Amino acid sequence: MTTFIQLIVDGLAQGSIYAALALAIVLVNQATGLLNFSQGAMAVISAFVALTVTTALAPALGTTMAIIVAIIVAILFSFVLGGAVERLVMRRFEGGDQDTAVVATIGMLTLITGVVGVIWGYNYQQFPWFFPIAQSFMVGGIGISLWSLTTFLAIVVIMILLQLVFAKTKLGLGLRAVADNPNSAALSGLKVGRLLVVGWGLAAVLGSVAGILIAPKLQLTPTMLDSALVYALAAVVVGGLDSPIGAAIAAWGIAIVENLSAFYLPFVGNDLKVAVPFVLLVIVLVIRPQGLFGRKAVVRV
Repeated sequence: MTTFIQLIVDGLAQGSIYAALALAIVLVNQATGLLNFSQGAMAVISAFVALTVTTALAPALGTTMAIIVAIIVAILFSFVLGGAVERLVMRRFEGGDQDTAVVATIGMLTLITGVVGVIWGYNYQQFPWFFPIAQSFMVGGIGISLWSLTTFLAIVVIMILLQLVFAKTKLGLGLRAVADNPNSAALSGLKVGRLLVVGWGLAAVLGSVAGILIAPKLQLTPTMLDSALVYALAAVVVGGLDSPIGAAIAAWGIAIVENLSAFYLPFVGNDLKVAVPFVLLVIVLVIRPQGLFGRKAVVRV
């Protein structure tokens, strides 16, 4: 039983990485109706900006204060970056085929990854944190990493806040209206262009927070979040494109099932456990195409 619980705890820790990125994908989808494949790259470049600021300010301010300032700078940078991507790139595809816009986000992924590699290089770089990443404590024979616990709690808070924003605030309702039907939203008096910029900016901010939370654990490289993005996309589809809570729960569930399958199913093991999220994805798409927590789309004809 101790091993079983430990696998679940480890799965929650790993799933928090996927959930952080999945929440950013849900946010941009709720704001634009698109899947942003460049979300991971935008998060990585913000994390590198935070690392640069931390390195520059640490000798004068100390590591803790430098990290705090760096997080603030990275958040501001990511908001500007997200707004600029929408205004300068994605708006060119407004009113056109959504598939073309999605392909454009893949192009942005390649471009941003290349820019990061040119500026900061491709070697692993350690991101400083408020406490040692390896620090952990025992509860009933179960080892819990302090980093895992704080990341999990941060994701829970972000998940709840996002759900409340989309369901209870004028901004969230406006973003959803623009994503569903921008023409009708414009006729209703909503500033569609402004809301799109804000939506992309907020999604980039959330991605920045995700990147900064994850960086101390994975170490920074331009491709740090490439594999996590695949899991995050699976979590978004399984949980529901319009449900932050669903995406986060799906991310944790995928990681837990992956861990349990690798340990208890000999034919899966560590080599085939990467297939687990895709098996879950296919099953959910067959049974409930809108995702476990998603809303079924209703089209008037």
